[in-house]
Amino acid sequence: MSTNLPVTPNDLSAFWMPFTSNRQFKKAPRMFVAAKDMHYTTTDGRQVLDGTSGLWCCNAGHCRPKIVEAIQQQAAELDYAPAFQMGHPKAFELANRLVDIAPAGLNHVLFTNSGSESVETALKVALAYHRVKGEGSRTRLIGRERGYHGVNFGGISVGGIVTNRKMFGTLLAGVDHMPHTHNLAKNAYSKGVPEYGTELADELERIVTLHDASTIAAVIVEPVAGSTGVLIPPQGYLQRLRDITKKHGILLIFDEVITGFGRLGTPFASDYFGVTPDMIVCAKGLTNGVIPMGAVLVTSDIHDAFMQGPEHVIEFFHGYTYSGNPIASAAGLATLETYREEGLLTRGAEMAPYFEAALHSLKGERHVIDIRNIGLVGAIELEPIAGAPTKRAFAAFVKAFETGLLIRTTGDIIALSPPLIIEKHQIDTIVDTLRSILKALD
Repeated sequence: MSTNLPVTPNDLSAFWMPFTSNRQFKKAPRMFVAAKDMHYTTTDGRQVLDGTSGLWCCNAGHCRPKIVEAIQQQAAELDYAPAFQMGHPKAFELANRLVDIAPAGLNHVLFTNSGSESVETALKVALAYHRVKGEGSRTRLIGRERGYHGVNFGGISVGGIVTNRKMFGTLLAGVDHMPHTHNLAKNAYSKGVPEYGTELADELERIVTLHDASTIAAVIVEPVAGSTGVLIPPQGYLQRLRDITKKHGILLIFDEVITGFGRLGTPFASDYFGVTPDMIVCAKGLTNGVIPMGAVLVTSDIHDAFMQGPEHVIEFFHGYTYSGNPIASAAGLATLETYREEGLLTRGAEMAPYFEAALHSLKGERHVIDIRNIGLVGAIELEPIAGAPTKRAFAAFVKAFETGLLIRTTGDIIALSPPLIIEKHQIDTIVDTLRSILKALD
């Protein structure tokens, strides 16, 4: 692959990198210059096995031909079209294809440019929906501790990761949080859905009693909390949340930015758990991470509530310059076609047993205090170094990169979410590499 740019820029100072220890990185940069299928290529020509689908997003692997070709053709044919009072065919076709694979009843799509924007959109839809239904007092939003819903003000307000919240003041008013479901004492080394903790869903009833249901608009949760370290819901937990929200007329939003598009071996986690929310938030795997794009899937009940009044009036005052962007739409269509042709939306279910056994073979290695998995996502939790939280896992991350493996760490948790095209021998490589790294960790 040729490029006109130097593989190592001569000045790294201008780019203030996101979620990065900038000073540490710029002393010893870790740079990728190419990618194909399951591997990245570094500046010095090394191959690095992608154990995290980029950033939970390249579900079909890298530089897939159908997606590359679709982007090239679209850029030459129609580069941009406004989405306000205008349209182009591919945005409508992509919405149709999303509805085709979505859980029954989620029949309408709003397009965004990221998971963060999808969350903001869903929260605004929830507030506006209750208002148009004559229940404008429903303004309270409920999230969950250790939840991650992007980095915009709505998302960090309903989110529950302390480091993402503490710098930014009081955030949105009228937000409450349920407890997280992580229970090392009872659920350590669970395989698949853990046994204990269903009753934690009943905390929502306590919050409803505190605030009264007439003030609550929506509850938002990740079916599997990814960015906080792969926290898997206990048996029956999500169904209990669904029952409570329906009982009180509260909307339930599933943030499936990570779990959408085959990560659990089903199109959406909603399918895996057999629980259908009122809205699904997605992004990442929607375009295989190639072009920024997100979406919010909503029920006909929500959509139709807005379609009242004079036909010439805008029904919902919200949107983005790039909503349904032509090139992103083309990438999304090609991504869904790639998933369909290769059976990737269900391949995770086929590979999950092998992935599970391989991952749990690390039980007993140095510093490991928990291993958990579901579908093709897993976590290895390490005992923190006293007085230096995150240091041990970060050391494992750097060593993995140097050894030819990309992993993701959050706190002292190693997270894995490999592309859905992964083969068994590549799972072996990931686990064997990690085993060697764990043995050598301080």
